[in-house]
Amino acid sequence: MRIVVFDSGVGGLSVAREIMKALPGVGIDYLGDSAVFPYGELDPDVLVRRVVGLMDVVLPELDPAALVVACNTASTLVLPPLRARFALPVVGTVPAIKPAAERSLSRLVSVLATPGTVKRDYTYDLIAKYGGDCAFTLVGSHKLAALAERAMAGGEVSDGAIFAEIEPCFVKAEDGRRTDSIVLACTHYPLLLERLRALAPWPVEWIDPAPAIARRVRTVTAGRGEATLGAPVHRFRSTGPVPPHRLTAAFGFSEASQLCL
Repeated sequence: MRIVVFDSGVGGLSVAREIMKALPGVGIDYLGDSAVFPYGELDPDVLVRRVVGLMDVVLPELDPAALVVACNTASTLVLPPLRARFALPVVGTVPAIKPAAERSLSRLVSVLATPGTVKRDYTYDLIAKYGGDCAFTLVGSHKLAALAERAMAGGEVSDGAIFAEIEPCFVKAEDGRRTDSIVLACTHYPLLLERLRALAPWPVEWIDPAPAIARRVRTVTAGRGEATLGAPVHRFRSTGPVPPHRLTAAFGFSEASQLCL
């Protein structure tokens, strides 16, 4: 049994890593659409056509047990057309509003996302449905995903550049309450988690949706195929330049290549 994990760049590796833990006998085919990264800058109609077109190419070839859209921005738009077009489970990535509201003690929660995710009605609908009495601060970072891409490729990223993107998440109320939960609503952001923790002006819970996504994948693929005997082969493909071998290998991928469209 194999699973396709898809994102606009390397951010979905944070999700692939958790799926590997939850389903150690299952092979992962990762597709990074880095040729048009970031998705947030694409017109919604263009994004939908792009993603559906890519899946038309790769899904018949790979015949996976499930497709994981490991991108919040894409998930807010492409899940319905993908589910209508392909007869396999399609698991999306949405802001973890519900667990944040359940866990917050101060009732001050921030959602750190891309501008595309912040402006979608989908995000506001989740807050209205699951946010309870929490006050939500939505922060649309223009640069953090690109900073994560650069850092993962071995480039230099300063603490100041990262802090400038996360600083608006930290809110102090007049009654002394402070933000205590931050939703990581872009799969790139958990790749910088240790640095986010170190740069935070006070301790908060950083909520990564990847473990919940992995549990969902395990549920929807139950009975759909056999696990590999021994270590499965994980394959990484990119529509743009292939990331450094040290990066793909660090996430368990033994093969990496460019997808020629």
